[in-house]
Amino acid sequence: MIYEMRTYDLKPRSLAEVEKRFGESYEKRKKYSEMAAFWHTEIGPLNQIVHVWPYRDLEERAKIRSTAVKDGAWPPDIREFVLAMRSDIMIPLAISPEIKPGRMGPYFEMRTYTYAAGELPALIKNWEAAIDGRLKFGPVCALWYSELGGLNKFVHVWPYASLEQRVEIRNKAQASGAWPPSAKAAKEGRKVEQILAQENKILVPSAFSPLQ
Repeated sequence: MIYEMRTYDLKPRSLAEVEKRFGESYEKRKKYSEMAAFWHTEIGPLNQIVHVWPYRDLEERAKIRSTAVKDGAWPPDIREFVLAMRSDIMIPLAISPEIKPGRMGPYFEMRTYTYAAGELPALIKNWEAAIDGRLKFGPVCALWYSELGGLNKFVHVWPYASLEQRVEIRNKAQASGAWPPSAKAAKEGRKVEQILAQENKILVPSAFSPLQ
């Protein structure tokens, strides 16, 4: 399975109209394939939407998108509000859960790490060794690395019931010594992957998002 993560930067004060039009168009688009999630930013880069689409592979993605466009079901009429668009093809780690419709949030922290070239094997190994300790305190939504788009990217998404719960869980996980993966790896004598940059944002789901 692959996930296409599409990130759009919008003009200020346009989010409500964009979500309205997107939601209306999605009612037609979802008969071809359903999205995994649709979020907008609450903290971090403002006026941004992120929508995630699961596909079996790139061939299925191309076929579905082509058919939806040909039938006039897609894309939504939001061009006048869009300042920039980015598309990344993400591959889930073996330890990453499949995103399914349901309620996990309503707050989602998306953390994006840029790692040095060649560091992915060490990153995966360290996360596989640490994830069980972190899951004792709360679930993970997604663990992906980039295949196409911005390369050498690792994205992890964490759901929280509130921003206060986020702080509480992160503090407990770090105090346990099982988190973050780099600290556990260093303590156990494994290679620590080289991270070049880190960023995060808090996302909330739109009303029509299958994942809430």
